[in-house]
Amino acid sequence: MNLHEYQSKRLFADFGIPVPEGLPARTPLEAVKAAQSLEGRVWVVKAQIHAGGRGKAGGVKLAKSHEEVQELAEQMLGTRIVTHQTGPEGLPVNTVFVEAGSNIEKEFYLSLVVDRESERIALMASAAGGVDIEQVAAETPEKIFTVTVHPAAGLQPYQSRQLGFGLGLNTSQLKQFSGIVRKLYRLFREKDASLVEVNPLIVAGDGSLMALDAKINIEDNALFRHPGLVGLRDASQEDERENLAAEHSLNYVSLDGDIACMVNGAGLAMATMDLIKLRGGEPANFLDVGGAATAERVSEAFKIILSNDKVKAILVNIFGGIVRCDLIAEGVIHAVKEVGVTLPVVVRLEGTNGDKGRALLEASGLDIIAAQDLTDAADKAVSVIAA
Repeated sequence: MNLHEYQSKRLFADFGIPVPEGLPARTPLEAVKAAQSLEGRVWVVKAQIHAGGRGKAGGVKLAKSHEEVQELAEQMLGTRIVTHQTGPEGLPVNTVFVEAGSNIEKEFYLSLVVDRESERIALMASAAGGVDIEQVAAETPEKIFTVTVHPAAGLQPYQSRQLGFGLGLNTSQLKQFSGIVRKLYRLFREKDASLVEVNPLIVAGDGSLMALDAKINIEDNALFRHPGLVGLRDASQEDERENLAAEHSLNYVSLDGDIACMVNGAGLAMATMDLIKLRGGEPANFLDVGGAATAERVSEAFKIILSNDKVKAILVNIFGGIVRCDLIAEGVIHAVKEVGVTLPVVVRLEGTNGDKGRALLEASGLDIIAAQDLTDAADKAVSVIAA
């Protein structure tokens, strides 16, 4: 689950991490009131979306008067911002964050992330702050400094100093930096985060360090331990189909292709998508109906798949282990009839009651394309689109 910048900064402040003063606003009038309550003569109006690259897309702007704050809020609220992370459809701006302007001397990058390879928390820092870290990693990887934390020992003071030396901080800044890193690490652990990012971490005009931006991702599987964080979820920033799938215990991820996949088991779903790609097609989604699939769940899966206008064919690939193929076949037949599926449907059933399932599909009288194996299914799904 991703948090907005203003939500992340609220958590930062709770853990003693220095951030500029700011307030969220959902209307232009609220934005003006927020600016009036903040000290200074310059304010920053920031569109709140779950994507990076807002500044380049016009989602972060300076205002030198309350009138400008109102104008910028009016320009941003109710629009959709498109960045390199959102896709062409963009994300809606329902909230802006009005923040007191900061005097920036230097900008750094700092983040904590779960490193799957080392199975440890990794801390990354770079003096190239304020820009896309992916660009830095691709063009000048030597500018990124990384340390990993042993789970038994925890974060050690020398590791914070190691990162601070890499950034070229002086003695006073190094002490501040070590404190910020220690507090970020505690936040990361206590809130079950999968990512905490500060870009940029700035040196202000008075020499103090401050988190000018904040990004936090919380591990979904740990949300049951954090009921207070669940209420921070902004469904408008998430894929509507993915949210609907979760309500029906379906694992769904939207992709950019035109061949929809409905599979039982994550591994089989990945293999199905790989084979579609190998045969020259493009998968439209990852969809795992799970081992306890029912006719009702399959029907809901079809509805979610068909809500994507880009889908031109559907490939159903079921290996009956825990789930019975005849139950899946009944679900497919029920869904095709109930939903009124007009797209080509390729079905491959194998495993428990596979013969019964195939017999049901054949006797249904529906225009369902049977496949003998996974390769045959992928070939037929790709060919029906090309025909």
